[in-house]
Amino acid sequence: MLEAGGQKASPTGEHVAAFRRDGVVCVRSAFSAEWIELLRAGLDRHLDAPTERARIWDRDAEGRTMFWDSMAWHDVPEYQRFVHESGAGELAGRILETERINFFFDAVFVRSAGSQFATPWHQDEPYWSVSGHQTCTIWMPLVPVAAENALAFVPGSHLSDWVFDHYDFGLLNPDAKADVDRSDFSAIADAPVPDIASDPEGYGVVSWAMEPGDCVIFNSRILHGGSGRLPEDRDLCVFTSKWLGDDVRIAFRDHGMDPDFSQIMRSHGLADGDRPGTELLPEVWAAT
Repeated sequence: MLEAGGQKASPTGEHVAAFRRDGVVCVRSAFSAEWIELLRAGLDRHLDAPTERARIWDRDAEGRTMFWDSMAWHDVPEYQRFVHESGAGELAGRILETERINFFFDAVFVRSAGSQFATPWHQDEPYWSVSGHQTCTIWMPLVPVAAENALAFVPGSHLSDWVFDHYDFGLLNPDAKADVDRSDFSAIADAPVPDIASDPEGYGVVSWAMEPGDCVIFNSRILHGGSGRLPEDRDLCVFTSKWLGDDVRIAFRDHGMDPDFSQIMRSHGLADGDRPGTELLPEVWAAT
């Protein structure tokens, strides 16, 4: 258990081996109830004052929505405390087998009860302004979630060097918000994203039923998607944090970046090829 202000737990050898092999691992009871309550309080604050990057990804005829926002942590003290004090950075560092960990950004996904929007299958790293193998996301539901509604993964797909012709998340903008980032990978794609939803067993898709405090840690190159399609009496609130290890470098791209952090990164003096750093992408943990 990762307790506020207490001794921090490390993942087991089985967790590390599973992540190395599959690119994804579920860690049970990784965070105490106090951290979940803190994040819920932060999410309430965040939803009252979203960033300029926030948008609705889906709004159906019944008014059910899927809300998304990112890089809010600089303005949400509860998120700041989680980043620096929860032990999440150490957890990421141990899983990634890296000597140091920098925080990249946070993102939240909030679905209304009964929402039928499902996350398109994709990899994360092609959308990011960094490059490297030692990257991960910690995906944390703040409410219980069934396996069939949770984020799902194709184990081992993180080992491929292919860039797929990814979904353009900029199309998810029913309110026609201005200046939404667009993602075009057609010029560099090695192949289309496979039709995983049509044959999940054939692709070996995995997902987990989870309680608040559990988390899934996954490599940014793994194919994942499918979360959503909720029962009428269930919503889904997820806090995610992104972490960067030793081999990661800044990589501004001519394609894809969504969210596009290049302007704010440059304003902090970061350039192509740099190690992550500054107060924007702080080093949170180092092996001793």
